[in-house]
Amino acid sequence: MQALGGNVSLLDYSEESLCLMRSLMRDDEVKLILGDARNCPFEDSSFDIVFHQGLLEHFASPFPFLKENHRILKRSGILVVDVPQTFHLYTIMKHMLITLGLWFGGWERQFTIASLAKLLRRLGFEPIHVYGDWSRPGIFYKILRQLFAKFGVGLPMYPKYFGSVTEAFYNLQNRLRRKKILMYTVLSIGIIARKI
Repeated sequence: MQALGGNVSLLDYSEESLCLMRSLMRDDEVKLILGDARNCPFEDSSFDIVFHQGLLEHFASPFPFLKENHRILKRSGILVVDVPQTFHLYTIMKHMLITLGLWFGGWERQFTIASLAKLLRRLGFEPIHVYGDWSRPGIFYKILRQLFAKFGVGLPMYPKYFGSVTEAFYNLQNRLRRKKILMYTVLSIGIIARKI
């Protein structure tokens, strides 16, 4: 967005996260703002687009957060929400690890396209597009990476294994993503919605 002339702001409650972002950025391409997403330090109707990925599922109640999203968006502004999907092996494993106190991400919930769309409509948004994606790299590689990390062995976040086989698999995933029934097999789902 910034490269296209937009003004981009990144809000985070963690000063450490903002410092990490600052170290990765060139110049002042993004405004880094320390704050709580449930009580944003922005005026009403400040943004054309609000995007968050992997955040909504960490709130015990999604209402204050999504109400803030609605407040800071301009009329007909776009909200992009990306969350874990309910019907996935990842969700089963996640809840087992949460129960055992071993989950790295703290407490989490998950959504279906229908439940997320209903929630957004209730809060003054109209869904205009849904999407989903599988885990890249795959969930089994991520598990393996976590296990190796316990023994001090670091594996790359995104391995360059199997070359053209991996590329062919990703291409197949992209074609399958267009089939609505397969939305129940993806790791994450998302909705693009308009403020009404």
